[in-house]
Amino acid sequence: MGRPRRETTPAQKALALLVRREHSRPELTRKLLARGVAAEEADAAVTKMAEAGWQDDVRFACSLARSRAVGGQGPLRIRAELASHGMDEAAIAAAFAALAEAGEDDWQGRARELARRRFGPELELLPVRRKAADFLLRRGFDGDCVRAAIRFDPDEV
Repeated sequence: MGRPRRETTPAQKALALLVRREHSRPELTRKLLARGVAAEEADAAVTKMAEAGWQDDVRFACSLARSRAVGGQGPLRIRAELASHGMDEAAIAAAFAALAEAGEDDWQGRARELARRRFGPELELLPVRRKAADFLLRRGFDGDCVRAAIRFDPDEV
């Protein structure tokens, strides 16, 4: 028969989670606690992962912000989600700076494209523009972006 499997250490459990995808520090700690790791050991494992460069809150924030922006979410919703993951203002600012550096921060353009793709030529109708505005606001775009996105320009049709 084979040898019995050794129990995985908290650091190994943390690394196994980080290999799959980026995690924020609080999220990684919470997942380790859910896997039966003691609080002190979970904190130590997360610290060890951060010191080794496997876990980085700024990298996590940048990754999440880019993913959500590409997925059609606006800056207000992205900021709220980052905050819900326990990101501080510096990490959130770094994420938005990375989006700007990559040229992925044209929020009005993104909102306009989403509205045009979702509602098409009917966007010239007032009731449809109201629906589009509600849709974009739920996606996390601010009022200025929404107004610019649903403004009807007959030359664009």
